[in-house]
Amino acid sequence: MNETVSALTVTGVRKTFEAENAPVRALRGVDLTVAAGEFVAVMGPSGCGKSTLLNLVAGLDVPDEGTITVAGEQVTGRTEDELARMRRKHMGIVFQFFNLLEGMTVLENVVLPTVIAGRKRKMAETRARDLLDLLGIGDKASAVPGVLSGGQRQRLAIARALANEPTLLLADEPTGALDSDGGAEIIELLRRLHAGGQTIILVTHDPAVAEAAGRVVLMRDGRIVESVPGTAGAGGRGVPADAR
Repeated sequence: MNETVSALTVTGVRKTFEAENAPVRALRGVDLTVAAGEFVAVMGPSGCGKSTLLNLVAGLDVPDEGTITVAGEQVTGRTEDELARMRRKHMGIVFQFFNLLEGMTVLENVVLPTVIAGRKRKMAETRARDLLDLLGIGDKASAVPGVLSGGQRQRLAIARALANEPTLLLADEPTGALDSDGGAEIIELLRRLHAGGQTIILVTHDPAVAEAAGRVVLMRDGRIVESVPGTAGAGGRGVPADAR
């Protein structure tokens, strides 16, 4: 009988950063498993280690100890080239401040990751146009990112992150640079993507954003201290009161 492979497994992960006065222990032994199709929000006060955890999962940084696997493939212990290939295969990353290529059109921003991954350009453009239509910005394909609203820019960033049909959509404070209306649009979009089967791991300080998730993981002082069903989960009781 085959066991179901988790979308993400984090085991015993520790990370310390060297600071001027004293080492900062960002993660102190984190264990986390995310099933395929889950929507998990990671919350906690500033400096608790939530963004560090996301960066380690994405292979943008290296843990001091522990292992991380995505869809059964180990992230830890790989070369930079291997990590780049793994990100293209398994991970779509959405940043707070978009990180778009301003010298390219909206369409080209979404096409580029799929072309780099080896897909033929015609197929890449078809995929990109489908995503832009799905996310409500298909009419902006020939525009440059600089003319878009904040909410539209984040929709573009999400489209780019989804271009290679990733196992995980990793979002670090995706509403942090938006006004309340733009933030609400992104929350609703993430709900729709999750309903369509996308596995999402979201870092946020905002309880309203976390309530879109099926599970809320609370971090404090580099550790996971609580994991509860979110409002969107079966039997969910909402965001923990001390999540801020």
